[in-house]
Amino acid sequence: MEAVIAIVALLFVLFLALGAYATVKVVGAAKRGVDRTITQARRTVEDHTLRAKSFAQPGPVGEIAQLRLKLRTSMRATQDTLHAGVAEDETLKESIGLFERLSVHGHELDGELKRMESEPDRATLAQRLPSLRERTERLTHSADSLRWAARDRAHRFANDDLDALSAQIDVESGALRHWTKAEPPLPPPPWPEAPVADHATVQQTWPQTPRSHSAEEPTSPALDPPADRPVYPWQKKPRPESTT
Repeated sequence: MEAVIAIVALLFVLFLALGAYATVKVVGAAKRGVDRTITQARRTVEDHTLRAKSFAQPGPVGEIAQLRLKLRTSMRATQDTLHAGVAEDETLKESIGLFERLSVHGHELDGELKRMESEPDRATLAQRLPSLRERTERLTHSADSLRWAARDRAHRFANDDLDALSAQIDVESGALRHWTKAEPPLPPPPWPEAPVADHATVQQTWPQTPRSHSAEEPTSPALDPPADRPVYPWQKKPRPESTT
């Protein structure tokens, strides 16, 4: 009986522990979701503020806002591209490592630009602006290079897969339409070669000459002798010739 009670108590404790763990995980996921939402909302508000300053405030202050907006947009786009592509291409992990190192310099520059926005000395701000502009160009160029290289790699893999798929479809389509293939015509049968004549056995034939009429050939019948001419009464009889 005591063993049964102990087992029930142990199961109860396990259920409580599992419930507490599940509650902590759910609360943590909800908290991360809320933090992500708050961060995204704050980022959106800040981006709109920078865009408004870049148009509303001309001069160094407006250019500082433009540099911050350009830097943040480039870094964020590269980060999203790399993290989306690493799920299908693990070779991008090295690129993500390089981007994280680049992000350290990016956050440092963004903080410095943010501090320069509230700088009251306009002369100092104008003096520092060329250096800040150069650093921003270098960072955004590196981020853009990583992003476009990752996109070109994904497009190349997609094109290779599409080429292979198209070739397989062409083969399958040809197999399905096998009846449309015309059979090749049969080659004509070879003619037998004419036998070579032996000059020793070949006899030359000449055209026959016309033969003369021989006795054996039947002769054409002679013409019938002419019949006696009729004697008319007015014709004179010939006188008999004298015998003396």
